[in-house]
Amino acid sequence: QVQLVESGGGLVQAGGSLRLSCAASGRALSNHAMGWFRQTPGKEREFVATIDWSATSTYYADFVKGRFTISRDRAKNTVYLQMNSLETEDTAVYFCAASWAPGATMTRRDEYNYWGQGTEVTVAS
Repeated sequence: QVQLVESGGGLVQAGGSLRLSCAASGRALSNHAMGWFRQTPGKEREFVATIDWSATSTYYADFVKGRFTISRDRAKNTVYLQMNSLETEDTAVYFCAASWAPGATMTRRDEYNYWGQGTEVTVAS
């Protein structure tokens, strides 16, 4: 059984930065794609970023391009989301996800097999 645990969320001023981490346990996910999604109350969970198994390919939602960077440490079974130039619209609960597939093309929730519990990010104006 795979467990994903996110950390690094919190309160930050607009324009600031946060780094989210997602640690996986129970199974090595070094050969699987990983992704980040986010959700606000009353809205669907939306895709943010994904990274392939080898960490050589990434893909981002348009609204975070140039501001967020996804990365992973395969040896540590951990994926990161560096968030810069944060905006109030980035306020959400951020979820880490793992897919059985290896590539960095999965943007739909149903393409991911494991989910973390989420970490809350609040961006104040």
